[in-house]
Amino acid sequence: MQPIGVAAAITPWNFPVAMITRKAGAALAAGCPIVVKPAPETPLSALALARLAEEAGVPAGVFQVVIGDAIELSKPLLRDPRIRALSFTGSTDVGRLLLEGAADTVKKVSLELGGHAPFVVFDDVDLDKAVKGAMAAKFATSGQDCLAANRIYVQRGIYDAFVNAFAAAIEQLKIGHGLDPLTDIGPMTKLSVAEKCRAQIDDAVRRGARAISAAQGADLCSLFVAPTLLWDVTEDMLIAKEETFGPVAAVLPFDTEEEVVTRSNANEMGLAGYVYTDNLRRALRVSELMECGMVGVNTASFTGPPIPFGGWKQSGLGREGSRHGLAEFMEMKYVCFGDLAA
Repeated sequence: MQPIGVAAAITPWNFPVAMITRKAGAALAAGCPIVVKPAPETPLSALALARLAEEAGVPAGVFQVVIGDAIELSKPLLRDPRIRALSFTGSTDVGRLLLEGAADTVKKVSLELGGHAPFVVFDDVDLDKAVKGAMAAKFATSGQDCLAANRIYVQRGIYDAFVNAFAAAIEQLKIGHGLDPLTDIGPMTKLSVAEKCRAQIDDAVRRGARAISAAQGADLCSLFVAPTLLWDVTEDMLIAKEETFGPVAAVLPFDTEEEVVTRSNANEMGLAGYVYTDNLRRALRVSELMECGMVGVNTASFTGPPIPFGGWKQSGLGREGSRHGLAEFMEMKYVCFGDLAA
C-alpha cells in the first residue's frame, strides 16, 4: 500500500472540527497532503485547525484550507488531476454531483451522505431504555445529524405506552439560545431546514397523523422548530420517505419482525439503524438484515475513532475512521520480481 497523493476534503457545517480531523487525520497518516474546503457556515473551525497544524510543525502546504463559495472552489478541486482522492460529507444530492465531477479525472472518491435511520423498538424491551435511546438518537444536536432516528417503529404491544412516555420526555426539552448550557434545542442552521421540518409536520397532520409540540404557541423566530412528536405516521407521508434533519420525531406502529425489517429497508438511504430488544437472537437477526452500514443495538452512541463510519446504498461510498479509513487515501501495488542478476 502506498499513499495515493494529494487529497481534497469537502466538509459540512455540523461537527465542523470532527468532520475535518477524521478525514485529514487519515490522509496525513497515510502520507497524503490534503486541501480542506469547509462549509461556508463554519470557516473559523477549519482555520483554527490550520493554525494548530502549523504550530504542531506540520510542513507548509501539507494541510491547507480554502475558504469561499462552495461551487466555485469545488470545481478546480474536481478538475485538477493532481488531486487523486476526494472525501465528502454532506447531502446525497451534492454527493452525486461531486461523484460525477470527479469522474473526468477518475479520482478515488469516498462519500458520507444522507441518512434516514430506522429506530426499531420491540415489545420485549424495557420501555424506559427505549424512550431514553429514542430521545438521544432523535434530538441530539437538535436533530441536525445524519445519524438521527428518522423513522421510529414501535411494536404494537407497547405502542401506546411508548408514545405517552416519549411525548412526556419531549415536552421537557428546553428551546433556547445555542450557547445557553440549559438549552436542549437550538435554532436550525438554515431556514430551508426549518421550512422542510414544518412542511413535513403539515403534510403528516393533513394525512391523519397526530402531533404534539413541546412549545405550542411559543414566540419563536423562523429558524426555530419546536420539538414535535408525530404518531400514527404512515409510509405515504413525507416524513416517512425523506430525511428530516430537525427535531421532529415520527412514530410508526408495526406488528411483526419480518414486517418491520421490510419497511426499514424500503428506502435508498442506508447509513445507520437502531434496534431495541432484550432478545439476543432477535438483535442479531435484525441487525444482520438491516441494509445499512452501522447498527446500534440498545444504544444510540456508536461512533468514534475506532469505528468504520459509513453507509450502504445512496448513503455513501467507503469508510471513515478505523484502519479502513486509511484505505481511502492509499493505493494497492503488487510487485513481482523475476531473477536478479548476480
